[in-house]
Amino acid sequence: MIRQSNSKGSSSRSASASASAETRSGRTPSSNLPVAVPRVDSTPVHDPRRSDVDEWGRSEHFRSIARRLYDPMYRHWFRVEWEGLDKIPMTGGALLVSNHAGAIPSDAPAIMHGIEEELGRPVYGMADYFFRKVPVVGTLWSRAGGVAAHPDNAYRLLHDQGQLSLVFPEGTKGPSKTYADRYRLRRFGRGGFVEIAMRSGVPVIPIAVVGAEESMPILFRINGLAKALKLPYFPVTANDLAFGPLLGKVAYFPAKIKIHVLDPVTFDVDPGLERYSKSRVMDEAERIRAMLQDTLHDMLRERRSVWFG
Repeated sequence: MIRQSNSKGSSSRSASASASAETRSGRTPSSNLPVAVPRVDSTPVHDPRRSDVDEWGRSEHFRSIARRLYDPMYRHWFRVEWEGLDKIPMTGGALLVSNHAGAIPSDAPAIMHGIEEELGRPVYGMADYFFRKVPVVGTLWSRAGGVAAHPDNAYRLLHDQGQLSLVFPEGTKGPSKTYADRYRLRRFGRGGFVEIAMRSGVPVIPIAVVGAEESMPILFRINGLAKALKLPYFPVTANDLAFGPLLGKVAYFPAKIKIHVLDPVTFDVDPGLERYSKSRVMDEAERIRAMLQDTLHDMLRERRSVWFG
């Protein structure tokens, strides 16, 4: 043990002397000690998200499941037929504006599904915040691409992210119409959709839908019950009479749905302004409403059958 220790000490002194000699001679002393080499870590960076849910709550995985489940109804029950689908841009933001009808409207899923399947672009549907507050329904609505209808949300989607956003300017007055008032467009609010399109610098693309009114027509409304349940409206539909009060709330009649995309409407104004002329906004909103109403009348005149188009 002592000899090993002296040997080690002698070796250390020899190595030290050698190093000193190399230093005096101007040479850089070499070392046989291992050098730490930075390791290239191929492990992917940890993603704190546990799903593909985006900032709006939309899940592409959920949407893909919904599309697979809904596709047979889209193709074989409603037999959806498009005209002018090529007018929807493949890139950039655009505000899609449509009529809205039926106790539980069938037009929104038909429009969103068709665009996503045919064009491969996601569509964010904007609706009343009421749906977000309903347990389970609110979560499913968000996962499917539903967003609370608010100007700030619309601006971010359209301007900042260049997405397609679908709005229904009639609000709840559209789907709450009775069958006697079918295809008579209600007032388009105060034209807020026009103002947000102006501010975002995107076109408005009107979309006329025929067939949704007959898929779940409202016979009458029970206003007292709607108020008690804090619902926008409580309808009694022909589906309730045909299928019963429970199944009738989810079972649609097989009305053929036709969708006509009109030419994009652009506005010759600077985007990003704080204020826009209220009269101009209202005039543009009324012009778009009139365009949709005329198109609906034309489509109804050409339609031979509710069930076969």
